[in-house]
Amino acid sequence: MTDATQPSTPSGRRSVVYERPKTTSRHVLFIDKLADRVITYGGLFVILAVFAIMAFLFWVAIPLLSGSDLDGVTRYRIEHAPGRAYAAAQTDEQLAMALDLAPDGRIEAFHAPTGRTIPAPSFDLGGQTATAVGKTLQGADAIFGFADGTVRLGQLNLKQLVVQENAIPANAERLDERDVHADGAVYSKIPGQFRKTTIELALEAPAQIAPAGTAILNVDYRVSGSAERPLKTFVSLDASGTIRLSQAASIVNMMTGEMSSEVTSTEIPTDVASAEVVDLLLNADGTRVIVALRSGEVLRFDTRDFKNPRLVERARTMPEGTALTAIAYLNGDNSLVVGGADGSTAVWFGVDRKSPDTADGIVLTKVHADFEPMPAAIADIRVSQRTRMFITTDAAGAVWIRHATTERTLMELPDTPDTGGLAATIFAPRDDAVLGIGKNGEVALWRIDIPHPETTIQSLFGKVWYEGYAEPQFVWQSTASQDSFEPKLSLIPLIFGTFKAAIYALLLAVPIALFAAIYTSEFLHWKVRNVVKPLMELMATLPSVVIGFIAALVLSPIVENWIAAIVIAFAVVPIALIGAAFLWQILPQDTAIRLDGMPKLVFFFLVVVAAIWGAVQVGPAFEAAFFGGDFKLWTAGEGSGQPFLFLLMIPLSALAVFVGWTAIDSVIGYRTWLRHQGGVAAGGVEFVRWALLLIASLGLAWLLAGLMTGAGLDARGGFIDTYVQRNTLIAAFAISFALIPIIYTIAEDAMNTVPEHLRAGSLACGASKWQTARWIIVPTAGSGIFSAIMIGLGRAVGETMIVVMATGNTPVTDFNLFNGLRALSANINVELPEAVKDSTLYRTLFLCGLVLFALTFVINTAAEVVRQRFRKRAAQL
Repeated sequence: MTDATQPSTPSGRRSVVYERPKTTSRHVLFIDKLADRVITYGGLFVILAVFAIMAFLFWVAIPLLSGSDLDGVTRYRIEHAPGRAYAAAQTDEQLAMALDLAPDGRIEAFHAPTGRTIPAPSFDLGGQTATAVGKTLQGADAIFGFADGTVRLGQLNLKQLVVQENAIPANAERLDERDVHADGAVYSKIPGQFRKTTIELALEAPAQIAPAGTAILNVDYRVSGSAERPLKTFVSLDASGTIRLSQAASIVNMMTGEMSSEVTSTEIPTDVASAEVVDLLLNADGTRVIVALRSGEVLRFDTRDFKNPRLVERARTMPEGTALTAIAYLNGDNSLVVGGADGSTAVWFGVDRKSPDTADGIVLTKVHADFEPMPAAIADIRVSQRTRMFITTDAAGAVWIRHATTERTLMELPDTPDTGGLAATIFAPRDDAVLGIGKNGEVALWRIDIPHPETTIQSLFGKVWYEGYAEPQFVWQSTASQDSFEPKLSLIPLIFGTFKAAIYALLLAVPIALFAAIYTSEFLHWKVRNVVKPLMELMATLPSVVIGFIAALVLSPIVENWIAAIVIAFAVVPIALIGAAFLWQILPQDTAIRLDGMPKLVFFFLVVVAAIWGAVQVGPAFEAAFFGGDFKLWTAGEGSGQPFLFLLMIPLSALAVFVGWTAIDSVIGYRTWLRHQGGVAAGGVEFVRWALLLIASLGLAWLLAGLMTGAGLDARGGFIDTYVQRNTLIAAFAISFALIPIIYTIAEDAMNTVPEHLRAGSLACGASKWQTARWIIVPTAGSGIFSAIMIGLGRAVGETMIVVMATGNTPVTDFNLFNGLRALSANINVELPEAVKDSTLYRTLFLCGLVLFALTFVINTAAEVVRQRFRKRAAQL
């Protein structure tokens, strides 16, 4: 400190003045530096955290597009009799045992990883050799057809049982690090125990199907029903060219385990020669029979009426001159995989086109045909038991793995065991291996890893033609009750639903919030504003799960019961508020000033209540007069579309009428005349003018609606359609309730930060409060208002619980206000708890999170760019 001597005081003493130091204290400098570092590093940490989250989402989702891997190839040779026919071949899920079934009933089993022979039982066919053998997709059920016209049904099960180590016989021989075998069983080591795999056979008595001495040449077999009462259906072709559909109703005696069957047959009318038939196919419930001809024609028979099967369609699946060489049903028995002599492959399924060219209106359609052709003719097709993958083998022994829906060749397997062709190909039940047996006895076991065959950029973001659909569509359906179900994982319905909910909510929230902010900032008395604004901000504290709960259980039934009243309330409430504003102008100026503040706010609140009450009272009569007494039935297509078009045309008609009046006013000088009238008289004249213009607007709206209806236009089928209880309108009401306080608060703060001299200057020049708000305040606060809207959009896009509870969670892509939706965030909330870790669904849900993250990032970036433009323009004022 320094001191200076000052002149003497009256008492004769000198005073000492202490001056403050001119330098900042170290304590303040330390706090300032600390705050600077904390803010800087904290901001950097937030940025790094955001990018780390995005990187994690990307890391989890990217394997969806990773393709396929070959984990290894094992080659060995098995004992193979020259010319041995492989009627059927299969393996268990763990690849502990593979087996092949010969037409004479003999079964040869071997260890799939090493080729070591394993003793196996055989079917006792009484010395006969089957002329035709068929089996189900899983391979557990087989059928033998014989030269004498009989068939025998059998079961071939690879039974698995978990046992303790002490259950393994002492003479067990080791096969590899995991497996040992003894007495025809393979024991595979699992944590703490062993899995025992054995072969179990069962064979039923012969059943005469064709005339005695007429050989069965081809057969296909399906089993449905329950374990106690299985229904066994098969279709057969005999040497005379007769095709028969047969059913064997079996009954299992639960006490003795014996099974008895009764076979009934019916002939399928056809005129094809047996030599022309490549294969017969039967669907799971026996209601459809496919006869594939060498010429490329496919005959489709409807066998729902078992006693009267009928030919419903002849479809050509191959070009003229190209032979059909292989055909198979995909898992689910609806889609056909067809292979030709030119190496081509295509997938066909029936599409209900109501066609007059087929007996049932269904047309067999080539849906997926962009498969890469194989070098030689397609010799065999094996399909996956789980997915829409399948294997094609050509005459040169090449083996390719493909996916039907995405039309991709997933893998071309190397090192074929026999370039002269394969005798059998097995697609492992878990889709993790392919086993090929060459005609020379060489075997190749390919270990494969194709974790997500159904996902591509096209399947995730493009239209895909799925089985059972009439055309390519955007579809999200992750699960179903059927084992053969194909997941449909398009994100477009979810992205669409996200923006649908957000946009409809913003259409409700933005006008209410902005007009409330303008009214609070520019017209409301400051004492009342200090009460209203905190109350509005309290709305934002209500949890979204509570809002969603109320919307789903309380609001949804109310809206359904009073939908007509709510629809007309959208017109009645604004009209009532505008009319009340004109009536307020009739009050003497001193009375209006005295009532300004809380009385005025209460008055307008009562007007809103009265308008809603009036809409509720008028609603039933309005519904009866214009919507046939049932608005929900009207949305389904009943009655004329003019009434709703009338409601839609009211804002446009009002704008046209008021613009027209403005032009007339500039000619007749109405405003100049009005200024010379008294306050009360001027207010009354303005109210009458407004009422007349309103009537003109309503008349013009009705006229336009009539013209549009006459031109064939209708709001139904677009954003108005069939009504469901939990719909987008309910979600829009609930989400807008959550958005209004956010948009209101930020917009009102932005208006209050406008420099006071701009407001005062406008009022001093004679502008009204409304003119000042419209031309000065709102443009100047534009950046803040825009930020408020964009923050509201971000809140709406990310909303989860309200959308989950109020919309019905239906992932559809329509604009119907009265239908449901499913948003990205809601989809993650609903599906993730049931998703298996690292499964396709699990990773797709993380992709949903990544897409939501990216959308939010893009929206916020665009909003910031626009906001900066607003700020630059406002800075020039």
